[in-house]
Amino acid sequence: MIKAYRDKFNSEFDQKQYEAMVSDLNTTFDSKIDFKIAETPIFLTDDFRDELIKASDEIVSLLQTDAFREYSKKALPDNLAVPNEDGHPSLLAIDFALCKDGNGKMIPQLIELQGFASLYCYQELLNMKMREYYNIPDGLTSHFNGLDHEAYINKLKETIIGDTDPENVILLEIEPEKQKTYIDFLCTEKYLGIKYVCLTKIIKEGKKLYYENDGKKTLIKKIYNRVIHDELAKRKDIKYNFRFTEELDVKWIAHPNWFYKISKYSLPFLKSKYVPDTKFLTDYKEFPADLENYILKPLFSFAGAGVVFDVTKEILESIGDRSNYILQKKIQYEPVIETPDIPAKAEIRLLYVWNDKPMLINNLVRLSKGKMMGVDFNKEKTWVGSSVAYFNIS
Repeated sequence: MIKAYRDKFNSEFDQKQYEAMVSDLNTTFDSKIDFKIAETPIFLTDDFRDELIKASDEIVSLLQTDAFREYSKKALPDNLAVPNEDGHPSLLAIDFALCKDGNGKMIPQLIELQGFASLYCYQELLNMKMREYYNIPDGLTSHFNGLDHEAYINKLKETIIGDTDPENVILLEIEPEKQKTYIDFLCTEKYLGIKYVCLTKIIKEGKKLYYENDGKKTLIKKIYNRVIHDELAKRKDIKYNFRFTEELDVKWIAHPNWFYKISKYSLPFLKSKYVPDTKFLTDYKEFPADLENYILKPLFSFAGAGVVFDVTKEILESIGDRSNYILQKKIQYEPVIETPDIPAKAEIRLLYVWNDKPMLINNLVRLSKGKMMGVDFNKEKTWVGSSVAYFNIS
């Protein structure tokens, strides 16, 4: 962390100013944000910024190999394969924990990755509000590859909308207004000019899909997909008029098959100093004796659902379908973010778009003082939650 910026921010912090920022975020679209907004951004040194980029470049390079393409085919269940898959995901997110190596040097460690949408537009709103309410120096940015606000929004438009009329592009979700990420849908509508639509409202005629746009039946040509498949599978009450596995005249952003292919399923394939040792549960003839040093994760779940932090042999032996679980070496988060009480741990998500080639464009940060990053582990704690990383413009 850049100590000078950290010390200055902490010394100047004003609780009322923070509360005003949160209030502003909640009233920008007259919609209360359903997750904790951290009191502080984080400030990355040039060295650690460059190490993050090196780590992510290494992982993205592995994802582009023929070996990975072959390996990832096994991740996609036959009954969930969606036609017309493109050659790569149009969106990509890579999560790293901030750790220290054996020599005491800060190093990013991969938590997971996903070929799926993230909070691309909300993060820009958060960046703008933090700059408005806090004294963030002009020489710091949250964007990569030389992007500013306008260039960032244009890059998202290029990826999600392209040369299609925005009215023929929708953000698709299950009951959007009830999602914790609803603020991002509102930001997407404002910044990109595309509507969010519940999949129950989709009209199907042959291979074509339509939605009601201000009372007018409007053709859908592109779908910015925010539907998480395991959530949809659990919602037996949801009735809709098409199936993802049908041959449809739409382009997916990102294509749903990449939800499976670039996911926790990818972790055992990735071999790097930036990736903790990870294996499928089925790969073990005998479980490790030091299970206290491992985390058990289901392959397809979001927001930490189903993760077991305190693993025992009994838990592992009780699992019926072991092919749907991985065992990952625990990562020791380094509490390096100084706060008014105890230091916070941080996780940073690097956000990519992928048109002709993958391009790193933004970041998302989560701060924690609990055993894990989730909300349940950070109740009643301050200087935790959703945030953003700033670093010197390179």
